[in-house]
Amino acid sequence: MSHRRARTSPRRPRGRRAVLLSAATVLVIGSGVAALAATSKDHPAPHAAEPAASTPTGTDTMPAPGDSASASPSASASASGSASPSASPAPSGSAAASASGSAPAPTRNAAPAAKPGTAPATFTGLAFDTCTAPALATMTAWHGTSPYGAAAVYIGGKNRGCAQPQLTAGWVSSVNSIGWKLVPLYVGAQPPCQTGSSPEKITADTATTLGTSDGNDAVAKAAALGMRAGSTLYLDIEAYNTADTGCADAVLAYTQSWNRAVHNSGYWAGFYGFASSSAAGIAQAAGAPDLPDALWYARYDGAADTTGSFPFAAGLYTGHRRAHQYQVNQKESYGGAALTVDRNAWDAPVAVVG
Repeated sequence: MSHRRARTSPRRPRGRRAVLLSAATVLVIGSGVAALAATSKDHPAPHAAEPAASTPTGTDTMPAPGDSASASPSASASASGSASPSASPAPSGSAAASASGSAPAPTRNAAPAAKPGTAPATFTGLAFDTCTAPALATMTAWHGTSPYGAAAVYIGGKNRGCAQPQLTAGWVSSVNSIGWKLVPLYVGAQPPCQTGSSPEKITADTATTLGTSDGNDAVAKAAALGMRAGSTLYLDIEAYNTADTGCADAVLAYTQSWNRAVHNSGYWAGFYGFASSSAAGIAQAAGAPDLPDALWYARYDGAADTTGSFPFAAGLYTGHRRAHQYQVNQKESYGGAALTVDRNAWDAPVAVVG
């Protein structure tokens, strides 16, 4: 989804800039999937779960990435139908390789960070993302008239591609008060083997230190917008060749370091990536420390769900920790306001505002 400066794929021909636009996902589960089709106006109202009561600091309030035992009944349905990673269409023109490449070696040179002491707020329904945060008038027009209940916004990162004149603390507060849930996305440093040019790239030597500084920057950007501790921040890593083990190892080390920095500031860590490459690298690293708490995968199959479309092991990221970007570049109009958006099925954590 990432709307960032360097295009690794020509799939997003919005005439806005030379950026790769990849989008976000929204989880819709069970029998509500059909009713939540993005083009339908006959849909049930999305709902969001509020943060749970505070628990002792350091308590892991989310299941481990490979643990499905503690998944809620609705989320545990994800085990019913998983697809092969190779079935996911790679973005056209990208350097993505099959997810069958060798798994990255876990980075274990730092102690795992304590998780935030409060369970994350989650949202289940449809979400959209677009490169520039829409005007407040558009968000007002879309609320209640569109099938969406959440929107992803690009809060920072040196590879963020679009200006954000609307994205202020006042905008976040107003949009939240209307009833929208927000998904903060940070376009971090990109893989060293990725095609195209990016203002910030990972190297084997800088992966850990860069992950820490970027994680701290993501927290600062979120806090300045009024997204407080307990929010989940999503790191955007674009397509790369997972068969390049040196590249994959650097990406994993960077991601783990970014996650530790985010956790140490009381935020949850999410990850956005392609089902055929960057998200696959995270799935293949299951069992390593400091992995993301939620996985947002891009797989353009038109399936507005996070169960049958989930391309990895069925036990991974259950319990309201999955999102699926299933369509991109969709022009839609609600309440007299038009936007071109990417569509997401969401059943995962979101920001906590206020």
